[in-house]
Amino acid sequence: MQDRSINEDMHSYPLIDFRNINVTRNGIKILDSVYLQVGVGENIAIIGPNGSGKSSLIKTITREYRPLANSPGLVYRIMGKEMWDLFDLQNLLGIVSGDLQQEYYRDICGYDAVLSGFFSSIGVYRNHHVTSEMKCIVETVMDFLEISHLRYKTISHMSTGEARRVLIGRALVHDPVALILDEPANSLDLYGLHKFRELMRRIARAGKSIILVTHNLQDIIPEIERVILFRDGRIFMDGSKEEILTSSNLSVLFGLPVEVQSADGYYRAWC
Repeated sequence: MQDRSINEDMHSYPLIDFRNINVTRNGIKILDSVYLQVGVGENIAIIGPNGSGKSSLIKTITREYRPLANSPGLVYRIMGKEMWDLFDLQNLLGIVSGDLQQEYYRDICGYDAVLSGFFSSIGVYRNHHVTSEMKCIVETVMDFLEISHLRYKTISHMSTGEARRVLIGRALVHDPVALILDEPANSLDLYGLHKFRELMRRIARAGKSIILVTHNLQDIIPEIERVILFRDGRIFMDGSKEEILTSSNLSVLFGLPVEVQSADGYYRAWC
């Protein structure tokens, strides 16, 4: 488990503090002069078309991608620290993505999938030392997410929504400061989307920061109050949900006429 004294000291710093972040891959700039600060406990949504750089930003947060070191005024900090052991960072930031779910489409039961979060592995192996405390935490997390009935069901036999909730459980076993969700509602049917929304609201109310990456306004729960529009590797707009999620802003972002409607804290858009 994480060192709580360290976490309490870190809470005096922003969760994310990025200034003049530039990232290139294969000689192509994929993030261009990104300035982003996210506070601990803040819930945000990052919205943009496919190829806009949203996932590249997430990979820069998780240190899979690194910014150019010679950028003037570069700041690249998570919780006030520039240097991180990747295992410690994975414990701090719970991550759920479509790529991760693809890796889990095999005969791993729900319980072992959640438990594997302690080892940052795909499944649990003989050399993993599983403690009674870990088992207790897995039971608590599965109860909290209402997925205890999936403990013996293999992910390959779960619905997309069930598998997604199990992987969220995997991300939560370390009690992370933030939960990063990269296109988490892709391929969910209406029931799965409803359950996903309920789950995200429960997690937000428990005090976790949520960083949601999506191109679908329906994924945004009422507890997310800040929205960042991303385009061409840059932050296009950043502000309150009410200010940013307008027909005119999204029409410019996606390059076609978009109509936006809101009701009860939820938004939807159509062309």
